[in-house]
Amino acid sequence: MKAHPVTVIDYGIGNLLNVVRALQHEGAQVTVVDQATQVETLPERLVVPGVGAFADGMREMRARGFDDLVRRFADSGRPLLGICVGAQMLFDAGEEFGEHTGLGLIPGRVQPVPAFDSSGARHRIPHIGWGRLERPAARESWAGTILSRTAAGEPVYFVHSFAPVPAIEHHRLADTFYGGVRICAAVARDQIYGCQFHPERSGEQGLAVLSAFLQT
Repeated sequence: MKAHPVTVIDYGIGNLLNVVRALQHEGAQVTVVDQATQVETLPERLVVPGVGAFADGMREMRARGFDDLVRRFADSGRPLLGICVGAQMLFDAGEEFGEHTGLGLIPGRVQPVPAFDSSGARHRIPHIGWGRLERPAARESWAGTILSRTAAGEPVYFVHSFAPVPAIEHHRLADTFYGGVRICAAVARDQIYGCQFHPERSGEQGLAVLSAFLQT
């Protein structure tokens, strides 16, 4: 199996070990960096994992110089994957614990998961558990994306209280429905991808997403 070089950013709040293991399982040759100064040349692929709060993530990204690195990497057109909070930080702003500026790579905002289901009844927040991936109307196909090996309706694992709301509908790669309410589950703009779900915790379906990313 051909090894695929991948650099994973460690900014102190990421769900790092499981992500690294899942990537290695799919044939990745993983390099972990915790300061932007450790990256002398732009890598072939970049992964930004994350758990926790948007503001904490952005503060650590700036402190370690990763905000500039990720923007430069995105400009190169090479494959970039954000996971959970790592996906949220790709957007213009987040609303968790106030207004916080993101990386600005995908237009839109990160907003709370609605506290009420489609019937108006309050449901559990955070949203924890399995949800099915559905293809939005603006996406005719998942071919050529990180979901190229995923069938509509496949379940993946979520743990979140906030989710991105893309300003441009076509940037929605996949949705899920929680209590009948549509939530953005994955995003894409060119070679910039984000998963609100955790592929590293989603079994074979999640490994298929990471495998497809390594092939992009």
